[in-house]
Amino acid sequence: MSKINVLVAGGAGYIGAHTCKLLAQAGFNPITLDNLSTGYEKAVIYGPFVKGDLRDRALILETIKKYDIKAAIHFAAFSLVGESVSNPKKYYDNNVGAASEFADALVEGGVKALVFSSTAAVYGNPVTELIAETHQKEPINPYGATKLAFEGALKWFDNAYGLKHVVLRYFNAAGSDFDVEIGESHNPETHLIPLICKAALGKFKPLTVFGTDYETPDGTAVRDYIHVYDLANAHIEAVKYLLSGGESDVFNVGTGKGISVKEAIEAANAHFENGVPHSYGPRRAGDPKILVADPTKILSKFNWKPQYSDIDTIIKSAKAWQDNPKY
Repeated sequence: MSKINVLVAGGAGYIGAHTCKLLAQAGFNPITLDNLSTGYEKAVIYGPFVKGDLRDRALILETIKKYDIKAAIHFAAFSLVGESVSNPKKYYDNNVGAASEFADALVEGGVKALVFSSTAAVYGNPVTELIAETHQKEPINPYGATKLAFEGALKWFDNAYGLKHVVLRYFNAAGSDFDVEIGESHNPETHLIPLICKAALGKFKPLTVFGTDYETPDGTAVRDYIHVYDLANAHIEAVKYLLSGGESDVFNVGTGKGISVKEAIEAANAHFENGVPHSYGPRRAGDPKILVADPTKILSKFNWKPQYSDIDTIIKSAKAWQDNPKY
């Protein structure tokens, strides 16, 4: 039986590259589409690479035909919250405009299944400690607003064109490939776990902990960290679900358990000889005290559960990459 070909837009990025690896291991053939604006060609080691943009309709249609694409995953979005506030046009242009053109090309090419990489930022400031998919959606930055806008577009694409989709709203992606073939390399780096590793390895300035007066057990902000392997596997299960005839749906991808910044630092101290150098600063505007998923829906509907998302596994895998990054 021939492998099912999956088009992965943004497959040269952090989460996209890990998903391509696990897609290949699961028996699929990932085809990466990426313009390399933030991704790395060296990260594309599983499946063919097509360099191009979401708006290049001719290239996308040619790729769909050449590889007989049956499903697509869309990771190719801008995702820096601060930048989205200072340059909202850039975010609406790419995360809504280009994404819509990509979806339209999929429709024209006859692809009927799309998995969309969304975010917990669509919820805004939480009003419950565990956030379910039904939680109010009031984004507090353009990044979250553009993700939510494209979620809405997908609903209408399904209604008009039959493009079935799964939206995966995930929380804090973390960790790296256990084989250290690929990993997390952002420029600039804004994620806590790689910043912890870089600080401990002397590759970056000491970590600043923003806020110690939150209404949490230790005063620091609490987040739901999910290992990138678990996240990638959720995308694979979503592809399987759609290809088996599943209806469009939305799922949170998280563990349901929160880790504070102090707890993450304490866990990391065990993996670094000199610990994690850090200092304390004031809260950043717009940072909620707690962001933790209610994963009940995905746990009940998919053959999926977090397997690698304990904080020690996350830090150990992230450290291995930061010790010897390949790109």
